Amino acid sequence: MSAGLEVADVFRRHGDAYRRLHDGHLSRVERRVMSAIELCRTAALGGHTEACADCGLVRCAYNSCRNRHCPKCQGQARAEWLAARQAELLPVQYFHVVFTLPAPVAEIAFHNKATVYAILFRTAAETLRTIAADPKHLGAETGLVAVLHTWGQNLHHHPHVHCVVPGGGPSLDGMRWVACRPGFFLPVRVLSRLFRRLFLDELRTVFAAGELGFFGALAGLAKPGAFTRRLRELRRIEWVVYAKPPFGGPQQVLAYLGRYTHRVAIANSRLVSMTDTAVAFRWKDYRHHGKAKVMTLDADEFIRRFLMHTLPDGFHRIRHYGFLANHQRAAKLALCRQLLDLPLIDAPPEPVRDILPPHRPERCPCCGGAMVRLAILLRPAPSRPPFWDNTS
Repeated sequence: MSAGLEVADVFRRHGDAYRRLHDGHLSRVERRVMSAIELCRTAALGGHTEACADCGLVRCAYNSCRNRHCPKCQGQARAEWLAARQAELLPVQYFHVVFTLPAPVAEIAFHNKATVYAILFRTAAETLRTIAADPKHLGAETGLVAVLHTWGQNLHHHPHVHCVVPGGGPSLDGMRWVACRPGFFLPVRVLSRLFRRLFLDELRTVFAAGELGFFGALAGLAKPGAFTRRLRELRRIEWVVYAKPPFGGPQQVLAYLGRYTHRVAIANSRLVSMTDTAVAFRWKDYRHHGKAKVMTLDADEFIRRFLMHTLPDGFHRIRHYGFLANHQRAAKLALCRQLLDLPLIDAPPEPVRDILPPHRPERCPCCGGAMVRLAILLRPAPSRPPFWDNTS
């Protein structure tokens, strides 16, 4: 096993060959992601020198790329996001519900990421809110945090949203708190049927508006008759909605969110080895009860699968709905706390120390002493052709 192997190492070793081979097919976002990961925490991004006040160690600390697809740049962003979420947790059961797109829809989503992923978010949230509001089920307003993942353990395209939902909410008249039954939130079969209907209705609408593109093997779906037949087929199959058992409490919710919200397609810790031609990584085969296995891919295929999961510029992969929606969160949470007879929060709570280890880049890796900044390392000036070569 190669200790310390990173996705950045794969890109640095095989990225140029991949760019040459796929030059006409790489998007601007994919090129930028590759470049950011390759340069992350290197001299190319600048940084500073620092020394330990105790043992005298001197080192260079280079800047991070802060790209949301970079496996090394999510820790601090995750800690800050979780700190903001602590005050929003209520002392009630929380449930984890997953909405997954079937493979024939995932194919369409791959070529229409912004449009179809947005539909996935909206219809998953609308499904939960509609069924929760139904007096036959809960009869309450609900709220949720939804997180988009587009990958499976083998890095294939597998779009789905993870929803973390409180097990209850204000009654529809806002006068009392309605709690779900212990250990049970909403029936997944009912959720699945409504999710399928809402999603396909929206998909038909964007198709009619000319907002979908079809390429390669899917080019035939551009014809209205073929697309209508595809929708008819999709209405006949079961769509997977999975509800996991409730969390043990708000602390477990935070721990879970810390693992899921800022995850990328593959963590550096899963990489096993790299050669001149291949990359090996660990994965869990859920078709065989989550058995741990090692998969070896050609380096070109590994990079292709990783880049499948880049998101369009400006696309938000963490979203809030219902009484947790951004525009009404503070007022709605105050109502929830009032209905639950809880004290109002005047100040944010102390950070939860056992959820994530404290981020302490200022400590010496040898003795734990304080690191003192010595000097700023500027980014190298970008190379430019001489003015007489500039023909633009």
